[in-house]
Amino acid sequence: MADFIGAVDQGTTSTRFMIFDHGGNEVARHQLEHEQILPRSGWVEHDPVEIWERTNSVMQNALRYGGLSASDLAAIGITNQRETAVVWDPRNGRPYYNAIVWQDTRTDAIAANLERTGRGDIIRRKAGLPPATYFSGGKIQWILENVEGVREAAEAGHAIFGNTDAWVLWNLTGGPDGGIHATDVTNASRTMLMDLETLDWDDELLSFFGIPRSMLPTINPSSDATAYGSTRTSRPLRGAVPIGGVLGDQQAATVGQVCFAPGEAKNTYGTGNFLVLNTGTELVRSENGLLSTVAYKFGDEPVVYALEGSIAVTGSAVQWLRDQLRIIKSAPESEELARTVEDNGGTYFVPAFSGLFAPYWRSDARGAVVGLSRYNSGGHLARATLEAICYQSRDVVEAMEQDSGVHLDVLKVDGGVTSNDLCMQIQADVLGVPVSRPVVAETTALGAAYAAGLAVGFWRDTDELRTQWHESKRWQPEWTEEQRRQGYADWKRAVERTLDWVRVP
Repeated sequence: MADFIGAVDQGTTSTRFMIFDHGGNEVARHQLEHEQILPRSGWVEHDPVEIWERTNSVMQNALRYGGLSASDLAAIGITNQRETAVVWDPRNGRPYYNAIVWQDTRTDAIAANLERTGRGDIIRRKAGLPPATYFSGGKIQWILENVEGVREAAEAGHAIFGNTDAWVLWNLTGGPDGGIHATDVTNASRTMLMDLETLDWDDELLSFFGIPRSMLPTINPSSDATAYGSTRTSRPLRGAVPIGGVLGDQQAATVGQVCFAPGEAKNTYGTGNFLVLNTGTELVRSENGLLSTVAYKFGDEPVVYALEGSIAVTGSAVQWLRDQLRIIKSAPESEELARTVEDNGGTYFVPAFSGLFAPYWRSDARGAVVGLSRYNSGGHLARATLEAICYQSRDVVEAMEQDSGVHLDVLKVDGGVTSNDLCMQIQADVLGVPVSRPVVAETTALGAAYAAGLAVGFWRDTDELRTQWHESKRWQPEWTEEQRRQGYADWKRAVERTLDWVRVP
């Protein structure tokens, strides 16, 4: 067997290809950003063709940098930004419209109507999700209703849908020339269209959005030796490599953090924050604003479920400081600027740019900075931004403990923001529990590699994967209980200021 596993990580702001050895160690990588298209307030789009071109480039370059070829790869896994919807023509591979990104809020009216008519409760019961702009179903409906000719094309079988995993997979396996139109249970669980118990598309849910079933990809396990085919011998790898696994990015990070036992949880810090708690084979229905979702399904083994708290804006709030306010020149400078002050100076920043996700689910919310005085500086705003990442995570942890009865003893963390030591220290302080970062902080790609490797026998089982997890750093809480209590109370007051800001149709 070949000595390495590859993983495509198609994210919100960039696409990367990473190569791992049998010990789970990174061998090579390449990464490229893609454009964030913002046509109007609340709209966020990506160019699917640009994403596919970036995927080609990073795969080719990672192999070149590692001195490897396709024959050195035992399999490839795919992980992706979930809920970002692409609709394209299978005859030629041309998208009918830009990908509508998970952060996009244009489907407010669709979500509000579902709630108003009582269909929201059916979506919660069957799909485990609240009707929200976040998920793919409303985005597909918007394209069908607003892009000329797409409804007719869909009825004729000439328009198909996928989150970006399905788009990348279809292109990798041949595109118009026999490309495989498939997805996995984790991505399907983020559409509002799949029944969590049957793990299949649900006709009643499809009817709510007016989506023809023929548009949808086949739902497969997250790890499977044959379901996803192989890369074509043309570009990007110039060789046939089995595609053994597909996982939505947060589920991939859960696998990468080896959270295979009920009660184990991880928090990924990227464009947004995503805290996932493994609930085992039991489907736990949230009563506190969390999502019931699929954690993973490996081959013929039973599906494993999870509770998830999804937060729309965390790392992207730091990007906002850089790109819009221009008070820093790079994301790492946020830590340096925040360290110029001892605390937040009474300032709280709630970055509800796309409304508030878990546990609030308020699309009428918008960002706010409260508590400002002439005393405050850019350092206070930078620190308030880091604290916002951590307080939003505490909101989710509180809800998760109420739903599951599980009290976290330690929080496993991963993602780009975990390189910010001050932010991770604040997270430990805000939660009052230790925060642990693994040696491989970019666990999303690693999880996709694990899924692919398990499918083809590169790794024996999950017990073997557990032996590869090693802690890089741990942060212990330093705040007093009074500091923690008062800070969280002030945060909740700040959140209240953001609500009822936008009138939802």
